[in-house]
Amino acid sequence: MRLNCDLGESYGSWTMGLDAEVMPHIDQANIACGFHGGDPLTIRNTLQLAAQHDVSVGAHPAYPDLVGFGRRSMALSSDEIIASLHYQISALDGMAKSAGLSLDYIKPHGALYNDMMAKSEVRLAIMQAIADYQRPLPLMLQATPDAISHRGEAGQLGLDLMFEVFADRCYDDDGKLLSRRKPGAVHDREKMLAQVAQLIEHGSLTTVSGHTLSLEADTLCVHGDNPEGVQAIREIRSLVNGS
Repeated sequence: MRLNCDLGESYGSWTMGLDAEVMPHIDQANIACGFHGGDPLTIRNTLQLAAQHDVSVGAHPAYPDLVGFGRRSMALSSDEIIASLHYQISALDGMAKSAGLSLDYIKPHGALYNDMMAKSEVRLAIMQAIADYQRPLPLMLQATPDAISHRGEAGQLGLDLMFEVFADRCYDDDGKLLSRRKPGAVHDREKMLAQVAQLIEHGSLTTVSGHTLSLEADTLCVHGDNPEGVQAIREIRSLVNGS
């Protein structure tokens, strides 16, 4: 199982995450495209770091919400979503080529990601944007019990999907992430490592109420926003390598 992490989200004099410490331990870097974080120099430096560690790079597009870090939903039309994604993906694709890299996939960020999973019209607009792009690229989205339906939607557009599971998040019985407003939504280190081990060994996780949920996962999302997060990624890497 591959590890992916959101990176390149610093902007100007503001720093987000410990990219240099995280990059050696992951397989896929989801790089911000400037709409929620990331500026041209940060993007270039992140791409160079990915090249140094032989990490696959993906575009991490967002709603145009720099002040809110892309965490606020916006009522964009389908055409606006498509144009916005083409703009962001093209920017990262071009910069990746300049760094001697190939852009390998797309993973939306924050509220755009959440809306993609919750609203079929947003998800279909995102899929259409990627399908219409100048070359085929897979879309990364959350693994849920609706994976077969999502594959069907993507298949109609000739689009490949990658499914991810979140290492540090608790899941509700319906396969969705437990709301951050509820207690236990984010796992502590012990529960996170246990969840990762269960995913690796059994292809399942335990929901908030104790039910076993089977999920098809291609990649595991990890976070390296602080030293504790980086250490957790190292431990997850060891678990994955030992499988």
